Amino acid sequence: MSDRRDNKNRKLWTGESQDKDGRYVYKYTDAFGKRKALYSWRLTEADAAPKGKRKDLSLREKEKVLQKEVSDGIVPDGGNMTVLELVKRYVSQKRGVRHNTEANYKFVINIIAKEPFGQKRIDKVKLSDAKAWLIKLQDDGRGYSTIHTVRGVIRPAFQMAMDDDLIRRNPFEFQLCTVVVNDSVTREAITRKQERQFLDFIKNDKHFCRYYDGIYILFHTGLRISEFVGLTIADIDFKNRKINVDHQLQRKRNMEYIIEETKTEAGVRQIPMTDDVYECFQRIVANRKKPKVEPLIGGRTGFLYLDKNEMPMVALHWEKYFQHIREKYNSIYRVQMPTITPHVCRHTFCSNMAKSGMNPKTFQYIMGHSDISVTLNTYTHVKFEDAEEEMKKVVNW
Repeated sequence: MSDRRDNKNRKLWTGESQDKDGRYVYKYTDAFGKRKALYSWRLTEADAAPKGKRKDLSLREKEKVLQKEVSDGIVPDGGNMTVLELVKRYVSQKRGVRHNTEANYKFVINIIAKEPFGQKRIDKVKLSDAKAWLIKLQDDGRGYSTIHTVRGVIRPAFQMAMDDDLIRRNPFEFQLCTVVVNDSVTREAITRKQERQFLDFIKNDKHFCRYYDGIYILFHTGLRISEFVGLTIADIDFKNRKINVDHQLQRKRNMEYIIEETKTEAGVRQIPMTDDVYECFQRIVANRKKPKVEPLIGGRTGFLYLDKNEMPMVALHWEKYFQHIREKYNSIYRVQMPTITPHVCRHTFCSNMAKSGMNPKTFQYIMGHSDISVTLNTYTHVKFEDAEEEMKKVVNW
């Protein structure tokens, strides 16, 4: 103990002092050998805060917290690491991630880098701070899916900080839906009637008819668009009438084409071909223009659809085709066609299989889902008419 006293004649402990304005200071050396200080307008918990000053923890309460963190092995001041630095460290330790995941990491880092929150010291981030920041992102116009992506990176980053004893609690451990409004648009399957009208329109259109077979296959196989564009002639088993799916094709932002494994291990599968799908594949292969040089990507060649540069078509090509087809359809017909994308085709296929009474485990396999809850809860859309029809079957109405 020292012999120094405060202006109330109370003994000050080692490291404690009082400034001329009455504020108390505790100076110490952290684990990195740096001199640090704690400040408070109150020495003990019983002291009243000076008029006009915010009441926070007293100096000795802060000292107690500091000592507890040191004894628990918590690195003082969160290692002086900012939120942005933490997320960058977390991402830097990820290896072997797919290019879509890598792009997501860069996207999240760019968002955090532009936010004042990104410069906040990690040990200073409280639960209320984390919630307030996500709310701010939505107020600034960020969609729910974007915020969901941001939290999907920042939460495990803070968990890493906990594991490294930089912080005591993870401020992002809360249900996102309790903080921000889920304003994302639910991807709906279209009706069988809409599917027929859409396909008939494509088939009879002089320009878009060239895409009919591909779009028909998407509606009747449940293939992911990345799996579809990755198909080669060798993947189509005409003899046994099945589609062998064991990879997907992606194009990175730098226009590099890459072959990746399927989205999940369950994505490796063989999909039976109906007669119509079989005929579509036959026409695609028969009408496929032979390029001057067959593109070779990831050791694979013979891709079904090539663009004007004689490179494989990718998801973006087909998304644009769907958009243009729908726009032309809606410019002609009074009853508008809803938004249809390659993924809506997948939704529609799964819903149709469910409504047709297919065994859930069977179409889980066809869809390439590792978890049947995804098949049942995300991709199947049941409406009143479906429930009414099923009840009639059960009770013989």
